[in-house]
Amino acid sequence: MRHNFVACKFVQDFLHVCSPKYVIRTRQSVPLYLNAALQYCSVPVSEESLPLGWYDEVFPRLIKLSNLLKNVDLVDGRLVDVNDNSTVRDERLFNRMLRFKALARAFLGHPTVQEELMKNVRVAMAGRKCSPRVCFTNPIEREPLLVNNLTKVCNYLDVSAQQRKTVRFTICPQVAQHRIFTGALEEILEGLKREMKFLDSQTPSKATFMGQQIVTTCLNFLAETACRQDEDASSWMRPKPYKSAVSPSSRKWEEVLEMFNDLIDNLRREEGLSFHVSKLKVMKEGLIQIKDVLVDRDIGFKEVQHHESLVRKKLLKTLGHSSQCLFTLVRYYLHESVRDMEVEVSGGLYEIGEKDKLCLCMGKLLTSSEEKMIWSGIKQLDRALGLFKFVWETAGMNKRLELQGHLWCVGAEPRTVTYKGNLFILHGLSI
Repeated sequence: MRHNFVACKFVQDFLHVCSPKYVIRTRQSVPLYLNAALQYCSVPVSEESLPLGWYDEVFPRLIKLSNLLKNVDLVDGRLVDVNDNSTVRDERLFNRMLRFKALARAFLGHPTVQEELMKNVRVAMAGRKCSPRVCFTNPIEREPLLVNNLTKVCNYLDVSAQQRKTVRFTICPQVAQHRIFTGALEEILEGLKREMKFLDSQTPSKATFMGQQIVTTCLNFLAETACRQDEDASSWMRPKPYKSAVSPSSRKWEEVLEMFNDLIDNLRREEGLSFHVSKLKVMKEGLIQIKDVLVDRDIGFKEVQHHESLVRKKLLKTLGHSSQCLFTLVRYYLHESVRDMEVEVSGGLYEIGEKDKLCLCMGKLLTSSEEKMIWSGIKQLDRALGLFKFVWETAGMNKRLELQGHLWCVGAEPRTVTYKGNLFILHGLSI
């Protein structure tokens, strides 16, 4: 199944970068895309290889795009300025970035790039008593990977059914805590609030105006759920707070669920907010499960703990491997991010000649070899590799996992960097 998807994705990427104005927007079968590519480019296209003449023809375009995009990068679907990590809101630039990534990914299959990859890996691992297999040789290993649930991670790592149960029963208690859940909700809402404020400054609309009011109300509600009691004091020392006659003691998580529904209905037609709306839908899965749990801080510490325990128990019971809500909590727990993880070059697991060890390789495509760009790429890869290792170790897999990141940039000089004990190798893209 994955191979069929890769073949389709390969041809779509090829069409997008080779002949954007001739792309046929249809849901028909792959041969239609393939025929369109053949008709425009006059070269045979397959998922296995591209003719050398195609690389020669397209390489100047890759260089041009690299120069146009040298200060920006794509981080988990968000276009950012690497100098200050700010969001870049430019649709034309975003489309150019997608074109660059697809082109650069195609160049990973060029014989010269493959030869340099092999050479750089051998140099980087010289002196070790192992014979590493060179990674990224197969087209499927050079494809992007969108990770939005634990099922995809377990499939990638070939985790057995029994081990998946271990993963879920171990990870869920860590990430289904009240503070993690509310923290993820707040992160999503704050991001939505910033985006609506920006859109409202450009083209004010009733939808964004109403949305901002709802988000503010929702954030205030979540702020009220935060424990105001002294965390450093022992529970027996914490007095039961004074409860006024007007205290809204019967408030429930259902109020947050209703506000999320209102936001989704109100903003579903706002194209610039599609990511944020999708995340609201994802988190509804958890809110639906806890909607009947009370939210009241004007009670004693033990009662508060009981309500938070109910939130945890209900989330533990219902969030499974395929849950995007669970994955969002995992990402917030590990990285304080609520975005899906995008691995630009998926790589794989490789034997390295040591009986008790495997090497996990993943890759990143850079628009420049500036230090800030390189380190931004390294940190992105580190987060992705770290997530997969987290699941690997939680599953109790037999072999130890070594992590290795690869970065490519047009005209870059080869170098190696060790970050958090892991090896990262920079390669040049050339023909």
